[in-house]
Parts: sequence; C-alpha cells; structure tokens
Amino acid sequence: MSNKRDYYEVLGVSKNADEGEIKKAYRKLALKYHPDKNPDDASAEEKFKEAAEAYEVLSNAEKKAQYDRFGHAGMGGAGGFGGGMNMDDIFSQFGDIFGGAFRGSFGGSRGGSRVVKGTNLRVKMKLTLEEIANGVNKKIKVNKLVQAEGVTYKNCPTCQGTGRITRVAQTFLGAMQTQSTCHVCQGAGKTVESKPSDADAQGLKRQEEVIEIDIPAGVEDGMQLSVRGKGNAGPFNGAAGDLIVVIEEVAHEELRREGENLHYDAFVNFADAVLGASLEVPTVGGKVKIKMDAGTQSGKVLRLRGKGLPSVQGYATGDLFVHLHVYTPTQVSKEERETLEKLRDSENFDPQKAQKDKGFFSRMRDMFS
Repeated sequence: MSNKRDYYEVLGVSKNADEGEIKKAYRKLALKYHPDKNPDDASAEEKFKEAAEAYEVLSNAEKKAQYDRFGHAGMGGAGGFGGGMNMDDIFSQFGDIFGGAFRGSFGGSRGGSRVVKGTNLRVKMKLTLEEIANGVNKKIKVNKLVQAEGVTYKNCPTCQGTGRITRVAQTFLGAMQTQSTCHVCQGAGKTVESKPSDADAQGLKRQEEVIEIDIPAGVEDGMQLSVRGKGNAGPFNGAAGDLIVVIEEVAHEELRREGENLHYDAFVNFADAVLGASLEVPTVGGKVKIKMDAGTQSGKVLRLRGKGLPSVQGYATGDLFVHLHVYTPTQVSKEERETLEKLRDSENFDPQKAQKDKGFFSRMRDMFS
C-alpha cells in the first residue's frame, strides 16, 4: 500500500472541489513553499513538489477520475510509477500558476526559457487473471526518441536565449507589449549547434529501450499507469515525457471477473445434487475442493471468501462465487427412462410438496451460503 498522503489532503480541498478551488489551493501552497522563499530548506522543497504532484493529478479530469477510483495505485503507486517530479517538470508545466511571482532565478526555467518536455508514449499490456491477482514484473521494448550523444547547443538566435518573442504594437492607448513562446526553439531558449548524422534537428534519435515495469496487484482492464520519464526525450535536451501503460485483461477460460469478485459456473449432475458430492473448483491460485450438500438446488451460489482478487488499493480481497447448475440430460437410455419413471411418482420427488414445506425467505437464504 502506498505511504503517500492523499492528494486532496495535500491541497486541503474536498473531493467535491471544482477546478478553480483546486487551482487556488495549489497556488497558495506553491507560493508558501516556493524554493525562492525558502532557500536551502529541503522540507519546503519536498512540500512544494508534493503539492505540484497533487495538482498535476487533480487538475486533469482523466487523472482525477482514475485517482478517485483507484487511489495512488491508479497513478502507478510504488515501483516506478508516478511521483518523482523535479523542479523543471513543475515550472515547465505549471509556470502559469505563479503569474509574475518568483521568476528568473531557478536555473532559467522560471524566466523566459523553459524546459520543453517530450511527448508521452502509450503501450498496451496484456495480463492474465493470475498476473493481476499477484502483481507482476514485466519487461517491454519501446522504440522512443532519446538524446543523441555528441550534440551541442547554442542560444537561440531568434529569441536570444530567452525562449520568448516580444512584440510591441502601437495602439490608440499607446505602445502595447506582448510575449509569446519562441516558435524556433519552442521556448527552450537554445538550438542545436552541432550533431551527429543520426540525430534530428532537435538533437534526438530513435532507439529501442527495454523498460522494466512493476504492475501492482488488482489492476483492471482499461486502467492506465504512468511511468514517469520513460517517454520520448524532450527537444533541445529537455525533460522526457511519460510512458502510459494501458492494461488489457485477458479473459480467463473458466472465471468471470466483477470488480474484486470472481464467478464460476459449476455444472453438476442430478445424482450429485441429490446425494451430495465433492466438487473441484478453479481459483486464480489453483484448484480447490468444496463440498456440495445433499439436496442442493440448481441456482444455489456458494461463496468462497478471500478467493477473489485483491483491491488495487490494497484494502481488501474479493470472494469467489460458485454458481451451481444441475445438468438435465436431453437424451436417456431405456434403463435410465425406466428408473426415472419410477422416481417421478415418488412423493419425495414432488416439487409442490417441497414448495409447501419451505417459505419464500427460507428458500432465498438457501440460495446463498
């Protein structure tokens, strides 16, 4: 289970907070713990990063929905997913939050120039029910953009290294000054001076990389996990994007999933239902034997506690529900027919008598044990 603080707790907002409230709460914390206001204070820097990480998730509708459903595990939890934001990430992504405050002193990333982040990569990962139940470590190959060796950079001649283009226009109110991101360097403030032949104009090249990923137990089909910094490298030596892992659950041959619970349809013959029997039932951990009582009715459901899947947040484990179906043969032999004809007239096989003997609620209670 993740030891991270709840993101809503970090920002001091409720789960019903709207976009404006979330942004206001983050800005307040960011200004309070900003490195420029708290020089050489490691504790303040960690709180600054923690607030930025919380805002990154809660300000994004898709990530927020994922977090509300799965908690930190939905963001990736431990094992390399999520978190770990550095200052360049924060100021390149959320610089607009600070307005004109605290600009110009943090490694150039808070002034005009900024770190240009690379694009995200998205891969699909197929997982069996057994892998989902236990969690799994996977290695995947991705073809991604990386920084080429031997690339050198120089100040962008268009923006003079500032990352921004300033324009002055004369209006009836006087001179109006506007700024925009430099279209040549994308705001990085630098361009490639020299590069090897296999690099592109931004100093990048394609390369295959093997990435090791820890998938937490309990993930669901369609769930997205983010591996920070494993996407494409940013242009002009910028920060790398993220690797988005989309979970695809492989259908199990015998078990059906419903959240953390599993379901299994067991077909039993008439004689076993009448006399009772021992049944072998599949689980994600292997076969187990269960007892079916004599006189079991078709449709009865047996509950095996703790034989389902773990919650992705690590709070609980689901159950396995075994649905019993008494099989009725479509063809019988002459001897079988004679035996059944004798049983048909037996008072013990009269369904009307059984219905009179048991009330409705009693029968319903017997369905689930």
